[in-house]
Amino acid sequence: MNKTIDIELLSNIVKRRENDSHKGDYGHLMIVAGCERMPGAAVLATGAALKSGCGLVTLHSTGRAVQAVVNNYPSAMLSEDPAKHFSAIPDLDIRNYSAIATGPGLGKEPETRKALAGLLSAARKKKIPTVLDADALNILSESDCWMKLVPEGSILTPHLGELKRLFPSENGDIPDSVIIQFCKETASVLVKKGYHTKVFTPSGECLVNMTGNPGMAKGGSGDVLTGLTGGLLARGYSPADAAAIGVWIHGYAGDLLTAGFTTEAYCSRDLIDYLWKGFALLYKD
Repeated sequence: MNKTIDIELLSNIVKRRENDSHKGDYGHLMIVAGCERMPGAAVLATGAALKSGCGLVTLHSTGRAVQAVVNNYPSAMLSEDPAKHFSAIPDLDIRNYSAIATGPGLGKEPETRKALAGLLSAARKKKIPTVLDADALNILSESDCWMKLVPEGSILTPHLGELKRLFPSENGDIPDSVIIQFCKETASVLVKKGYHTKVFTPSGECLVNMTGNPGMAKGGSGDVLTGLTGGLLARGYSPADAAAIGVWIHGYAGDLLTAGFTTEAYCSRDLIDYLWKGFALLYKD
């Protein structure tokens, strides 16, 4: 069953903040992203997560990426990997986190593959939902039993190329029924990114997003969505609601930027500064 993601739908599910509350009431997201070659992915994901409404954000990444985040987003907490790529599970109690987001800019080094498997295993044991994107998906797709590694309640955000690697077929076509079956078996949500992005849920729903435009087809846009969606998941939204709110706000930011600067003259970093405008609409009384 298809349903359109719109303001009416989302306004009924957005969470309100209590006057007598503190940062610990709004979740803690751990982001594992970036490497020495791609520190920007960590910056983009962290910046978007900090604009999601979650209480705390910790980035685990390389020294170069950590320094870049310090320079841009001083409110993030930091965990530095000893290598120039993701090589070890953060030396932190994973139970402190309400959600994890991983994949942007990770690379595919042998140590990274091993560390990602360890991270996902720990997340599964502790039942911590995880947003999986980019290189995390590419690494998973190279395992014959990758579905068993996905923590329950997770959100996968592949573009078409990544989706085809996850679900290879002779003609390249991936029926919606295959994706829905995957969501049911793993109790996870899959976001099929692209023109009219679709959000598939374990209940068999397909939510179709109508925001977004070709101006967003630029490096880093997906990293912003990963951070935003991860923050919403940590904030306490269900995987389906976090994905729906995330793709709508992300696309709406792109629509406003395109209206103001054309499809050409903005970059993924600009999306972060416009995320608040989507929230403002959803919280408008």
